[in-house]
Amino acid sequence: MTDPISDAVLDFIDVGEGPSARSIAVRHRAGKGHVSGPGLVWLGGFKSDMQGGKAVALDGWARDHGRAMVRFDYSGHGESGGDFADGTIGRWLEDSAAVFERFCDGPQVLIGSSMGGWMALLLARAIKKRQEEKQQAKASLAGLVLIAPAPDFTEELMWKNFSPAVKQEIETKGVWMRPSDYGDGSPYPITRNLIVEGRNHLVLGSAIDLGCPVRILQGAKDPDVPWQHAFALTHRLPADDVVLTMIQDGDHRLSRPQDIARILAAVAEIG
Repeated sequence: MTDPISDAVLDFIDVGEGPSARSIAVRHRAGKGHVSGPGLVWLGGFKSDMQGGKAVALDGWARDHGRAMVRFDYSGHGESGGDFADGTIGRWLEDSAAVFERFCDGPQVLIGSSMGGWMALLLARAIKKRQEEKQQAKASLAGLVLIAPAPDFTEELMWKNFSPAVKQEIETKGVWMRPSDYGDGSPYPITRNLIVEGRNHLVLGSAIDLGCPVRILQGAKDPDVPWQHAFALTHRLPADDVVLTMIQDGDHRLSRPQDIARILAAVAEIG
């Protein structure tokens, strides 16, 4: 099946076993060989999907430049199976790793938006570890482009900022319905499991050495991921070949035409 927007191929893969098994929707296109540059992998944000403006723009750019491109929906998101309320950072990382292993070949640029920035860091760390252990793999890491990255957001941006009443509701009921300004405006569940399991994947407490270029784009007027969070991340990355671009009038989405142009330029700069 093809995507009418971009002519990318739509596939579904099964991830997990038993009660946690789910079907993950993936849109992918082949490149014109490594000579055209690394492939692109889109890692979306919390409660977003692969049909958003940035993902579609990147896919169009990949098509026009002969680059391979993979984008997908985490379980409980978009066209993928599973219940959003069952989602955790670990489960969505498992989705990401399964898609990367199945659909990627050769050098890849991981492009992560918001929560996808955290996913990109976790996936890149796993790829680097695999390479250090000399495990055979089709794909490798060329670099990261992080858009309003939100590593550790379940702890730093959610739990630590929740009121005592919200924390008590999560601890006693196991879930709190958080109001939303995005999508259709419907509140969405923040579960105790999301918060607790997220603590297994925190990255900002120590150095993050990925061995590849990193480009970060951050809006100074982002109400969801403050610019100080991006600064905290840069302090954990090695100083060589890490560039933070601050967009003074930028919000969290960074999906205006001028923002997308900056994202595409960052991707092109890596290779």
